[in-house]
Amino acid sequence: ATATATGTASPSLLRLFAVVHVGGKQYKVTTGDTIVTNKLDVAMGEQVALPKVLMVGSAEATVIGRPLLTFEETGVRVLATVVEQTKTAKVQVFKKKRRKGYARRHGHRQDITVLRIDSIEQ
Repeated sequence: ATATATGTASPSLLRLFAVVHVGGKQYKVTTGDTIVTNKLDVAMGEQVALPKVLMVGSAEATVIGRPLLTFEETGVRVLATVVEQTKTAKVQVFKKKRRKGYARRHGHRQDITVLRIDSIEQ
């Protein structure tokens, strides 16, 4: 069964959640959530299946992977759409050694990807 925000799935499937591992971090997501993660090499507007699903659960039941839930074995997958490829706000790095005339400024902006969770299929 597929849980979608606009579909005709049962109310218990609409409360389905998953824990996914994306870009070196873990996120607890439900259908319709938006997450900001490290840059992924995916074009904007493209749909991607998140490969590392650690756990799927609802009010009735929970399935925990050891360590992962694969689509081939359990039929669980999380589909997301890339909403935006952008950069974070600039972080100013300032180094100074007092009374020595030493001061250095450096800025950094991390590349990020914004994902919208389309569905959690179980």
